[in-house]
Amino acid sequence: MDETRIYAEKIDVENPVILTSFPGIGLVGTIATGHFIVELNLEPVGVVESKLLPPIATLNEGIIQPPIRIYQCSEKNFVLIHSDVPIHPSIAYELSSAIIDWATTINAKRIVSLAGLTTFEDKKRVFGAATSKEVLDEIREHVEIFRTGTISGIAGSLLNECFARKFPAFALLGETGGFNPDPRAAAEVINTLNKIYSWDISVEKLIKEAEFIEAQMQKLAEQTQMQETREEYHPMYG
Repeated sequence: MDETRIYAEKIDVENPVILTSFPGIGLVGTIATGHFIVELNLEPVGVVESKLLPPIATLNEGIIQPPIRIYQCSEKNFVLIHSDVPIHPSIAYELSSAIIDWATTINAKRIVSLAGLTTFEDKKRVFGAATSKEVLDEIREHVEIFRTGTISGIAGSLLNECFARKFPAFALLGETGGFNPDPRAAAEVINTLNKIYSWDISVEKLIKEAEFIEAQMQKLAEQTQMQETREEYHPMYG
């Protein structure tokens, strides 16, 4: 565990829920937690450091931001772990273990993993899975139960580690149609959290963003179709 460390200021949230997100399918979790940070005006209170992470520092208005940051929201009683970089499988279990160790020190009551799930239907449902029947019962009425399948990447390893160490955890998986960024799926994940924890976090900006992206994609599709039509048209001159 010497390779991965969590540095954080004093957490002023009692028995918080820890929300985690790492880049993955449709960037669903990343978009959701990024929205929390902006919408609730959250400031970083800690970072996750590891020699196994890529040597990248992101920037915001000229200020360095380590790739994995920790935020807290006293009003909603949650702590947020938000990553700007994908997590390589080789670090997934070590990072998961470090997160749970830290969650124990701050007396967190739940770890919630936010991610995406690709389906052919793309109805923007939110699927749920948990580490125990008791935890699943807490979210059952607000999600579609993810009955059979796999959860890959850091989201999967985090749930595996929570199960092994009997740390209560669940996953919310926003349904998406592919790998393109999906703000609408992220909005549905946030709406589900609002229902589970009686929050009132607005998703209006995300819906507008989704509409903009969809309009741009439609415009691109139309342009592509027009280009293909022109290429297929071969006038004859006599």
